[in-house]
Amino acid sequence: MGYDVLVIGGGVLGFSSAYHLKQAHPDKKILVIDKNSGPGQGNTAKSEGAFRNVFASQTNYMLADSTIDWFGHVENELGYDLRLTYIGYLWLLSEAQHERLSGVLSLMRKRGIELRTLNKEEVHSCLPDLVTRFGDDEDAELMELEPIDVGLYAPKGGNVDADMVCRFYESEFLRLGGEVKYSTRAKRLVLRSEPELGIPGEPFVWQNKAVAGAETDKGTIEADTTVLATGAWAEELTSPLGIDPMMRPKKRQLFIFKDDRLGNLFKLKGLNKEGALPLTILPKCGIYLKADVSESSIWLGCADNFGRKFHLEEEPEAEEDYYVNNLYHVLTKYLPCFSDVRPMNMWAGQYAINSQDLTPIVAPFPGMIYVGAASGSGKIGRAS
Repeated sequence: MGYDVLVIGGGVLGFSSAYHLKQAHPDKKILVIDKNSGPGQGNTAKSEGAFRNVFASQTNYMLADSTIDWFGHVENELGYDLRLTYIGYLWLLSEAQHERLSGVLSLMRKRGIELRTLNKEEVHSCLPDLVTRFGDDEDAELMELEPIDVGLYAPKGGNVDADMVCRFYESEFLRLGGEVKYSTRAKRLVLRSEPELGIPGEPFVWQNKAVAGAETDKGTIEADTTVLATGAWAEELTSPLGIDPMMRPKKRQLFIFKDDRLGNLFKLKGLNKEGALPLTILPKCGIYLKADVSESSIWLGCADNFGRKFHLEEEPEAEEDYYVNNLYHVLTKYLPCFSDVRPMNMWAGQYAINSQDLTPIVAPFPGMIYVGAASGSGKIGRAS
């Protein structure tokens, strides 16, 4: 059975692509397949679900800003609960770090990005549990921890439940008449000549070639156009065709805390209406943490890019030792309220990173559209 469009990947990228294609072309026969038994069970299920519109790259800014507005539309106008909370983003910086960003911050403000600059007194007022100076602390000196002199707060940032976003797209896609097949693994992309001559050995080098669907563990599915949206697993399907997905997978871990000793992080003043800890980035090591208002929990992660290898894992696992003997020592210097607090849960997923410029990719190939490299999209300090 042939389809107009075959979408490989039932996560946020796959279902959002399928939804928008079906909405734009209601008469097209569109099928989504995924190796898992339900929507968003790959890296979508392991996402932190944080969003912001603060990017040096104009492309990333436009993508993020319009997506945030779309989240608001889905929840407020279409009536889908995405657990959307605007708690904001807060970068904590030393004076030297802030000075190095002065040029790119000026550029972002000229584009209309809202950014509040907080001095150290205002930072302490908003986050009284935070340590901004370490005095004669030998351990802090050994770890070369930066003092906190400045806070940069972006109010158009916060949390969204990635699983609920994916289920919204799935339900709307199905409502529009789309088809879904779960527990269906794509083994390889089918390459055919245009036109087919029926000669053994096709396609030959002198023939035009195009992707014509996929061979799966349930049989071959033919399609006029194939959308590849498999995230960190894209290279498994693109490499046999000599296509570079411009994406490298890298493990990221999340540690979840729920403890009365962290209660003050839900009673903050001067940042957001929820009184909750924004997604807060510490000055050292790329450690970040945020409040999940819906569960009264704190989520912690680390952007340990340098030193962590690119590696695809089918089922990555969080490393408790990575928190206990690594992140913990930096975290508790800045936020002593975490002392002796252990994570109640933890998991790991994989970033699918465009290692060239950290920008998401939508790229056409004969018979195929590749949608990927959508995580790790941009940095506050990287100019476009």
